[in-house]
Amino acid sequence: MNAARIVGRTIAAGVFATALLPGPIGGNAAPAWAGPNTFVEVTPNTAQVGSRVNIRASCDNANNQQATVQSDAFGRVIVRPDNGFLTGSVTIPGNKAPGPYAVNLHCPNNDRATTTLNVVNMSQGSQGPATGGGGTAGGMAGPMILAGGLGIVALGVGFGLLGRQRRRTELGG
Repeated sequence: MNAARIVGRTIAAGVFATALLPGPIGGNAAPAWAGPNTFVEVTPNTAQVGSRVNIRASCDNANNQQATVQSDAFGRVIVRPDNGFLTGSVTIPGNKAPGPYAVNLHCPNNDRATTTLNVVNMSQGSQGPATGGGGTAGGMAGPMILAGGLGIVALGVGFGLLGRQRRRTELGG
């Protein structure tokens, strides 16, 4: 196993373990509350660059109006009323540096709330080495294997016919 694969698996295990932890770093983090009914939450709160996250918020008694969510992780997003909450979604840009980013809710009634989005950048593994060979490889190997296989089949048919002829001769027919 090469070093890059070991490092990648170690990082993946760490991210997985972190997501299971309760609290602001873990995947089960409670939303950040700013007032009696003002909060913002991002799901998942640990996300890979290039992935989409969902935002759910509440602006106390102003959930019938849109609000703004701002973060250095993804820019500015408008969250809109949806079943008593404010919701939206956004994709984290693929070139975003990993790390924790503040996510700030700005309500029309001047309430504010903040939470944290943890961005990770785990490189995708390679497809494996190009070792060549195999029956579908180019060059003379493919036709030679095909000719050898046909030759073996022809020998099998010839021996089968010879055995059948010999059995007829022995039986007198």
